[in-house]
Amino acid sequence: MADLKAAFEAAVANSKNLTERPDNATLLQLYALYKQGATGDNTEKKPGFTDMVARAKWDAWNKLKGTSSDDAMQQYIDLIASLS
Repeated sequence: MADLKAAFEAAVANSKNLTERPDNATLLQLYALYKQGATGDNTEKKPGFTDMVARAKWDAWNKLKGTSSDDAMQQYIDLIASLS
């Protein structure tokens, strides 16, 4: 677990140094995986329809409900590695 957490934190740091900015769908996936790995299931109130960005983030994170933090961390690490 400690190794996974360390690799996750390293991937988060590496995400700030990507050579190209990922497309919006990939950015939403990264956000959702990060939130699921760091926080767990989404328990926040769904944003209103006028805040489209916050709503898209909320929806992306909410789709991962039930995914374990460890699985989300590993998927995040793998996705960052594929983008690097």
